[in-house]
Amino acid sequence: MIELQNVTKLYGNVIGVNDFTLKLDAGAYGLLGPNGSGKSTLLNLITGQLKPTLGTVHVMGRSPRNNARLFRQLGYCPGGEGMYSDVTGYDWVRYLQRLQGMTAKEADLAAQSSLELVAMKSAMNRPISSYSRGMRQRTKLAQAIAHDPEFLILDEPFNGLDPIGRHDLTTVLLDWIGLGKSLLFASHLLHEVESITQSFLLICSGRLLASGTAEEVHSMMVGLPNEIALRCSSPHLLASRLVQEHAVDSLSIQGDTLTLATQQPGLLYEKLPGWVSDLGVTVLEMKSADESLQALFNSLMKMHRGEL
Repeated sequence: MIELQNVTKLYGNVIGVNDFTLKLDAGAYGLLGPNGSGKSTLLNLITGQLKPTLGTVHVMGRSPRNNARLFRQLGYCPGGEGMYSDVTGYDWVRYLQRLQGMTAKEADLAAQSSLELVAMKSAMNRPISSYSRGMRQRTKLAQAIAHDPEFLILDEPFNGLDPIGRHDLTTVLLDWIGLGKSLLFASHLLHEVESITQSFLLICSGRLLASGTAEEVHSMMVGLPNEIALRCSSPHLLASRLVQEHAVDSLSIQGDTLTLATQQPGLLYEKLPGWVSDLGVTVLEMKSADESLQALFNSLMKMHRGEL
């Protein structure tokens, strides 16, 4: 679906994307990274809005640059607004479908259907200037899916949505994936990605740090400290025993919570019940931060910065 080979994009002396090589089959992917990491630059290269300084970009086997035929197979929801405030949402979506080559009747039906799908039917004849940020976001999504593309590309699609809007959008995207369509969406919030897919790309400073499922990235973390939080009755007493047993690499205590890092989580889990029993310590809660995608993200960022 997507193939980038040694792609670099420079803005003068600023590097937007740095020596990026990637090959993705059809499917659903989340593009993760902090603000300014190069996510939007990468999406603009994939949609042909930017030309790489070095390297090649192919989408569905073709260059996306000025490729009208390919555009009809892509749906793109940009991060910016780019909307006309004095026209209705219906007119805006309809006009963009006319630009896709639809007849007036086809564009009319497509606009109504897509706006209804994103819960904008009741407001579609109001001017865009009267829309909330979340309503504008949903209208942008409607224009991206109205022509029934094969591959949907979304830049921070959840921005401006309230909890109900986020739930509704998640449902729409999951249904989209269920139809066998492909999806790539950028976000800096991990829970947004986890609600849609477990396949992700992690980008930072214009470089690809990792790609694959959460399980595959977990395999990269073998040998790195696992972080575990224990809320218990006597955290200082338990911490002393863990140090004596050489069971931790580091630890900290805040209130009744002992947070520790260990490269031997299996051994710790095996021995901990006996140590807790010997000391008479009551454990109220125990959780491993590394079971979440957030921990993977944090660990990979530390690896990138040379902190692990």
